[in-house]
Amino acid sequence: MYARCGVLEDARNVLDGMPERNVVSWTAMISGYSQNERPDEAWELFIMMLRAGCEPNEFTLASVLTSCTGSEGIHQVKQVHAFAVKTNFELHMFVGSSLLDMYAKSENIQEARRVFDMLPARDVVSYTAILSGYTQLGLDEEALDLFRQLYNEGMQCNQVTFTALLNALSGLSSMDYGKQVHGLILRRELPFFMALQNSLIDMYSKCGKLLYSRRVFDNMPERSVVSWNAMLMGYGRHGLAHEVVQLFRSMRDEVKPDSVTLLAVLSGYSHGGLVDEGLDMFDHIVKEQSTLLNIEHYGCVIDLLGRSGQLQKALNLIEKMPFQPTRPIWGSLLGACRVHTNVHVGEFVAQKLLDIEPENAGNYVILSNIYAASGMCERFHPRKEDINAKIKEIYVAIKAAGFVPDLSCVLHDVDDEQKERMLLGHSEKLAITFGLMSTPSGTIQVMKNLRICVDCHNFAKFVSKVYGREISLRDKNRFHLITEGACTCGDYW
Repeated sequence: MYARCGVLEDARNVLDGMPERNVVSWTAMISGYSQNERPDEAWELFIMMLRAGCEPNEFTLASVLTSCTGSEGIHQVKQVHAFAVKTNFELHMFVGSSLLDMYAKSENIQEARRVFDMLPARDVVSYTAILSGYTQLGLDEEALDLFRQLYNEGMQCNQVTFTALLNALSGLSSMDYGKQVHGLILRRELPFFMALQNSLIDMYSKCGKLLYSRRVFDNMPERSVVSWNAMLMGYGRHGLAHEVVQLFRSMRDEVKPDSVTLLAVLSGYSHGGLVDEGLDMFDHIVKEQSTLLNIEHYGCVIDLLGRSGQLQKALNLIEKMPFQPTRPIWGSLLGACRVHTNVHVGEFVAQKLLDIEPENAGNYVILSNIYAASGMCERFHPRKEDINAKIKEIYVAIKAAGFVPDLSCVLHDVDDEQKERMLLGHSEKLAITFGLMSTPSGTIQVMKNLRICVDCHNFAKFVSKVYGREISLRDKNRFHLITEGACTCGDYW
């Protein structure tokens, strides 16, 4: 009784004062600690119970599993799991569901699925636990497949199941499935569940149906800050800055904005090109709500300045912000330097990026594009002569292995020898060459803002085969993962 009411000290005094304690009394106290978010005491009491010679039952194990959180959580789950196997409780519904739930929450999805598949009987709780785990890891297709299995078995989903499923459909941007699931929810006439409505708002906005998102939002009998944030993010995602501003003004009359709210509003200003308004908003936040700011908010403002061409201001903000600049921060500014052809800032930013990730040849490609756009082709790379020498060496090696240049990729009216020399200057080849020069092993990563040409694609395949390197090449359309002369695209892109 004391434990259920949250009066844990009194409950513990009663337990400690008992001349004899049985599995029920131990379990009640462990459950009380777990339910009141005191995991350390729950675990310590479980160990005391074992040392006292009292054998736990399925309810004890289920209770202690829910307390296995924090840095040691997964190790504790594995210990309880081993104990459950030893005592034949692993396949009990309560224990099995708790095990797979904790494995899923700790992102150990393979073990969660193994437990799920072993359960002799599965209910909507166990299905929801594993489905949520898939969604949490971005395995949206797997989550959808699992829902089909659940649905075909005739189980009635609850609000939590539908919420997890909608999150998966948001990741897939699957409008057709999303509308079908929404129809199921309406037909079930489920009680109002705010998280479910929030997921509907998010799903529709990610599928490009903002009118549907707004309809769900407007029909909610009550809204939390998460509801407002979902709608704000939806507008911001589509660059509807004025709608973001109007909704934010309405929001302040009902709920207090949080850090995510401010991020959504700043992002909306950035995508909508409202530079002055965005900067005014940021200045207000710095003065009045600075405790809510993190590096993502600064990233939005840097993106805002970069999009508008105010690159020096963006650089000044990076140098003044109270956070260590990260790769995405510098990468955003370098991309803006490419768009606005600013060599001075671009060189500085590229060097910062190379200090963080010297093995990423893609940064050199972007810098070379800046030089090219500004008519400074002779400054493509500080190691230009070394790269030219290396690419000639590579060319000889792959030709010996059967590589034949595709001269049709050059449209200029010049002789074949000149066409071959022009093909050698393609940025993908230069980036791959520099990757071979600067990294001793592992995957060579290259990013390209245009579609890769056939000749460069063949070049990459032969390099991977001759030099035994994996090459990950992202172009405008897709990723190309090239290993031992073969590409995941199947030569179709």
